[in-house]
Amino acid sequence: MFELRQATRSFAATLAVDGVDLSIAPGRTTVLIGPSGCGKSTLLRLMIGLLAPTRGTVSFDGVEVNPASAPDLRRRMGYVIQGGGLFPHLTARENVALVAAHLGWERSRIKDRVDELSRLARISEDVWERYPIQISGGQQQRVALLRALMLDPNVLLLDEPLGALDPMVRADLQRELKEVFVTLGKTVVMVTHDMSEAAYFGDIIVLMKEGSIVQSGTFQELDQAPADPFVTRFIRAQQSLTAS
Repeated sequence: MFELRQATRSFAATLAVDGVDLSIAPGRTTVLIGPSGCGKSTLLRLMIGLLAPTRGTVSFDGVEVNPASAPDLRRRMGYVIQGGGLFPHLTARENVALVAAHLGWERSRIKDRVDELSRLARISEDVWERYPIQISGGQQQRVALLRALMLDPNVLLLDEPLGALDPMVRADLQRELKEVFVTLGKTVVMVTHDMSEAAYFGDIIVLMKEGSIVQSGTFQELDQAPADPFVTRFIRAQQSLTAS
């Protein structure tokens, strides 16, 4: 679904992504993980075309992602930023329907699609006419996910979608999200800083450090056959935090 070849992105003297080669398989969940500042969110923005590579290429479904192609390609991608990014002056329904309305969908088609998504994410009817400030953090994240799904995209790109939630709400949403991924069979690329979350969602986990990929594979492969001592240190550090 995605092919990155020597993808590099710098900001002035800072090298955020450094010569990354990565293939994202369709119909699977790939999780990008690593320390803060390792380049995982920048890599996601390169995939959706919000940033252009300084060097190298990013392709989506065989088409190079560049400033000319990105606007059309983004209609085939659903994107959820950190915190959800809902517009505060729009109701939940208006947030979800925003792009479809902009593209000229008829009201009946928008309503049918919102109703379908509402059942999928178990959102109660009373939520739809409320503004983001009037609903819980968990409901905000559900609405943000449904906005990303509104156009039935080929791929979902999620940038730490559950990072700001309290542990109980987060656990509930993790289960619901995984059910949605399995039900829809979408290609998913998710950024997280939590290895347990990565292991729960990821068919493939891509561990990054200082803009480069240290190792990619299943959690079992990273845990039992680490390619670098950093892999073991990263996993053990998270386990020790959980234990404490």
